[in-house]
Amino acid sequence: MSTSALTHHVRVLAPLGDRHDEILTPAALDFVGRLAAAFGTRRLDLMRERRRQLLRLAAGSPLDFPMVTSAVRADPTWRVAPPAPGLTDRRVEITGPPDRRMTVNALNSDARVWMADFEDATAPTWENVIGGQLNLLDAIERRIDFTTPEGKEYRLGEQLATIMVRPRGWHLDEEHLEYDGRPVPAALVDFGLYFFHCARRQIDAGYGPYFYLPKLENRYEARLWNDIFVTAQDLLGIPQGTIRATVLIETITAAFEMEEILSELRDHSAGLNAGRWDYLFSLVKTFGHRTDFLLPDRAKVTMTAPFMRAYTELLVRTCHRRGAHAIGGTAAHVPGKDPAANRAALAEVRLDEEREAGDGFDGSWVAHPELVPVCREVFDGVLGERPHQIGRTRDDVDVTAAELLSVRRISGPPTAEGVRTNIAVALRYFAAWLRGRGAVALYGLMEDAATAEIARVQIWQWLRHRVIDRETVLGLLDDEIAALGAAHPWAPVDDVRALFERTALTGELPLFFTPDAYSRHLVHRTEAVA
Repeated sequence: MSTSALTHHVRVLAPLGDRHDEILTPAALDFVGRLAAAFGTRRLDLMRERRRQLLRLAAGSPLDFPMVTSAVRADPTWRVAPPAPGLTDRRVEITGPPDRRMTVNALNSDARVWMADFEDATAPTWENVIGGQLNLLDAIERRIDFTTPEGKEYRLGEQLATIMVRPRGWHLDEEHLEYDGRPVPAALVDFGLYFFHCARRQIDAGYGPYFYLPKLENRYEARLWNDIFVTAQDLLGIPQGTIRATVLIETITAAFEMEEILSELRDHSAGLNAGRWDYLFSLVKTFGHRTDFLLPDRAKVTMTAPFMRAYTELLVRTCHRRGAHAIGGTAAHVPGKDPAANRAALAEVRLDEEREAGDGFDGSWVAHPELVPVCREVFDGVLGERPHQIGRTRDDVDVTAAELLSVRRISGPPTAEGVRTNIAVALRYFAAWLRGRGAVALYGLMEDAATAEIARVQIWQWLRHRVIDRETVLGLLDDEIAALGAAHPWAPVDDVRALFERTALTGELPLFFTPDAYSRHLVHRTEAVA
């Protein structure tokens, strides 16, 4: 049975679980309510502008660097704030959901930074959202531990990674919390609860409240975050500029406004990150109607593709020109039981890290603790005792709009194996996600919402351009559903199939984690189970 508590205009529309009252305090809910009151309408306006921009580009409007902000790009004098405590050396960052085991493992991993991910790696069940906040609070208070059913104990060590929190994107709502008759924006819930409970604690520990900002599409969305930071710091009496945030450049439109995004967040900026799979998903979402943007198998779209090279080199140049860190993409391999396969995977990871370090990145992401030593060794070889290579400004890089959009140089139809792999990954991820898991090891890789996105949207694109036929996809879908049910009897195969058909087989291109397409479905399922 749900509760409905009216607390400072924020209503809690979900059962209160064990220790939830430590997070959902009246003061914390009031803080989140103040943010929703101040910025909720502006966020909705920006989401409407996203749709208008998508329609303009679909109608043939060119995508280019904005002329109106040319002065920002041309001005050589401005810089972002210097690195905050704990964010000077970021040569290895580990990512993962803030569940209890991952929290301990990530903080103990010898990575310099842990990105506690409420977004792509977390299925937004009520327990995951509030439980993740509790785990972060316990970690900062150094009272977190974990013991597996087999008796293996996890405890915090002495040297811990710096915590950065990734809230959910602007397009999502948290339907368990309501303000003024509407769901509270999920980004404000994740940011607000963590900031309220942990900002002062982090400052007292010698660090600060640090964030990763996902899915931004333009400078106006960065400006919104900056204004939220200013307001949040004022409300809690925290000095301006204490918050720091790294923006993931994972949408095609944001790639054309990197300098503007840094400028908007100038006093709160901690640099930019290259998000590979979401970037490709954004490309298809934006230009999937065009045959010159037809992507081949996702495994063939590597970071050495010309348009991906243009994107990453521009990111490094932009960051270093403005005194900001440039952080590379994720090494997603998960070590398995086959020694030969592990050696091959680690060799591939090493090559990727060597490319990024050689290009000037200041650090990179890994998805598993066993990859930390590989990434660290590569960046140690380039950086030595230096904490970063921001001084390497990459003045040799000059990227044009055409180069960022030069997908045709690798475009092409998929292979049969590529189609089957995308279907298999999407189905297995959906099954895990519906059961509350947002990060899933599949076929030797750590898959999350971003990889599921590109897997299902490629099926949509290939069907749209008739490079594969619907009957073939349906046949493979039947095969993979049967295989999923046989391997995992717990899998809700009917729901999984329905989600796949809705997002990959329709004539439309629905956004993956919009409330009506996914989040409401998950909310209703989990509340029915509860």
